[in-house]
Amino acid sequence: MGIGGCIILIAIGAIITFATDWHAKGVNMDLLGLIMMAVGVIGMAAYVSIFKRRRIPPTADGDVPPVVEERYYTDRRY
Repeated sequence: MGIGGCIILIAIGAIITFATDWHAKGVNMDLLGLIMMAVGVIGMAAYVSIFKRRRIPPTADGDVPPVVEERYYTDRRY
């Protein structure tokens, strides 16, 4: 499930919970909407954490080499 699916799941759950007054025998619609919103939030958190982990490129030795800055002056006054 991508980030779009998670947002749709949250939106549908919010609509079912807050904007409708449906009643179904044996089903609590408010609880169903809250569960859908919770699943959408958990899915989005999982997707973002996996996406964040994929963005960092691995290096050959597993560590990022330090940046070394060297300055060369042509004038001897320094």
